[in-house]
Amino acid sequence: MFVETIKTDGLAHLSYVVGDGIEAAVIDPRRDILVYEDIAQKHGVAITHIIETHRNEDLVTGSENLARRTGAIVLHGPTNEYVVPYATTVHEGKRIELGDASLTILETPGHTLDSISIVLRHTETGDSPLGVFTGDALFVNDVGRTDFYPDRAEEVAGLLYHSLHEKLLPLGNQTIVYPAHGAGSVCGQGMANRDFSTIGYERAHSARLSLSQSEFIKTKTGEHHDYPPYFKRMEEINASSSPGLDLDVRKPLPMSAEDFASKLDNGLIAVDLRMAESFAGGHVPQSLSLPADMLTSFAGWLLPYDTPIGLIATSPEQAERGARELARVGYDQVGGYLANAIKSWAVSGRSVDRIAAIDGEEFKRRHERGSEFVLLDVRAKPEFDEGHLEGATHIYVGELPERLDELDSHKEIITFCGSGQRALIAASVLKRAGFENVKVNWGSMAACQALGCRLAT
Repeated sequence: MFVETIKTDGLAHLSYVVGDGIEAAVIDPRRDILVYEDIAQKHGVAITHIIETHRNEDLVTGSENLARRTGAIVLHGPTNEYVVPYATTVHEGKRIELGDASLTILETPGHTLDSISIVLRHTETGDSPLGVFTGDALFVNDVGRTDFYPDRAEEVAGLLYHSLHEKLLPLGNQTIVYPAHGAGSVCGQGMANRDFSTIGYERAHSARLSLSQSEFIKTKTGEHHDYPPYFKRMEEINASSSPGLDLDVRKPLPMSAEDFASKLDNGLIAVDLRMAESFAGGHVPQSLSLPADMLTSFAGWLLPYDTPIGLIATSPEQAERGARELARVGYDQVGGYLANAIKSWAVSGRSVDRIAAIDGEEFKRRHERGSEFVLLDVRAKPEFDEGHLEGATHIYVGELPERLDELDSHKEIITFCGSGQRALIAASVLKRAGFENVKVNWGSMAACQALGCRLAT
């Protein structure tokens, strides 16, 4: 028997291939599916089942496409919210045999109403579970968010408590926990920076699991989670008749500076994948900074789905990765990339824009003497609430395009976050919207703490 984990960086998504004998199942596949076929071929197994632990909000599923290519059956948990045209509904107790291994369905609602978990057993260990694929119900050092049903907040938090304490914890301390997400995912808060655990370890160390039912419900209903606008788009795509990709992401083609400029004039959005510092030093005017390692975290907040996208990348390989990551969250209109990045743009004689920077010491001096500028803190709300600078204006970077009217475009604006990376993204949003007097504070909160800035809470 084998279990292989496929981690999709950026989204912090975890999917799995589990098999024994000549059969295997894939759990929560991502949109680009060739990796699962490669694993099956390596082990000499046929993919016979594909199981979705819930309807994903943060990525496009590959279930339908993988099923079409392999002949596997897709299984999905029970729900009366929508229909999954390509899937068969499964209920509590459904058992799937894979050689000497088996998978048994547990209904574990709370994160979503259709959530299921999948218990792994083997004939050698009898009825004692070896592992459980928990979807978004139980993470490493955290549990799933329960804010998708705001009008039923206490009810769904109670459902998750029941799922955790009556379904998952009774599986036994030996049971390995295989979650659908790791640290960095928007589907939870406070996940540990590792991708596996056991029921026993979580029982002993997870703060959420130590709460009484009333404390748990109060805690979960009091949490603040960002809700990216693309979540709705993902839900719609994943409940459609054919959410998958034909086979793989088409490689974006290089574009000359002339062609790129012409397309910009006709509505193309330029997305710069280079490091934030490189963008600040020189970039195509009106382009948006989304560094490659932050692309999937913020694309769904900042990019429309109905507009062509042109990438600015340091290499063809970076452009290809960028197109693939955008496709994973439903963006299929990548029209190509600017060959040779900013160099080709500059040598063509076109203007190059920049974003001014202010370092920690200068920023601290100006803030303490009350210089007139707008300090725009773009961190997430829990970060801001934990500690911020006096007088800061708080707008989360993802919400910035919809809240620009709250800022005075005539004043100097200094963007601020944890280290300067998100601050640079925010500065690019402001510049694109016509704000001229924008600076980024490199170091931001990390520099402030090192320099002893006074914080408010």
